[in-house]
Amino acid sequence: MNMVPKRLFFTKGVGRHKERLTSFEMALRDAGIAAQNLVRVSSIFPPKCKMITRKEGLKYLNPGEVVFAVVAENSTREAHRLVVSSIGVAIPTDRNTYGYLSEHHSFGETEEQAGDYAEELAAEMLATTLDVDFDPDKSWDEKKEIYRISNKIVRTANVTQSAVGDKKGLWTTTIAAAILIFDDDDKE
Repeated sequence: MNMVPKRLFFTKGVGRHKERLTSFEMALRDAGIAAQNLVRVSSIFPPKCKMITRKEGLKYLNPGEVVFAVVAENSTREAHRLVVSSIGVAIPTDRNTYGYLSEHHSFGETEEQAGDYAEELAAEMLATTLDVDFDPDKSWDEKKEIYRISNKIVRTANVTQSAVGDKKGLWTTTIAAAILIFDDDDKE
């Protein structure tokens, strides 16, 4: 069996419940991936992998299926506490080589802050494997320009979910995920 995914899609969700596990389940439902058995994997964007939309990607999934995913999650039951989960991606120009995905979860960051940070993490990991010379102390905008000029990194992106802790103290869970798909079934 070829274990290199051919497609990948991003999804995200938020859930609230008095039980932490159930709030996680609700976040999975919101993300459209509650009926699958998720296996968490590390952070490689496969060579020749195609990014597809969530709507298209969900068509490839079956209830009970074992699905490999890069997942970021965070939970709180503190009222008004901001929680966020983010997945960043950096895709190389040479599609025959691999890229990187990163997971980030934090408290008190906006979606934009967390998403930029997740993208930056993925891009830095990829840049170091491609021998792109950059100053890690530069701003993300300055590094993006260096990556663009190098012509070695073609794209960065993120999917990010934030939520404010429930005012009544229910568990609030955020998830962001990159779902890996292996099959070429005619589900398009």
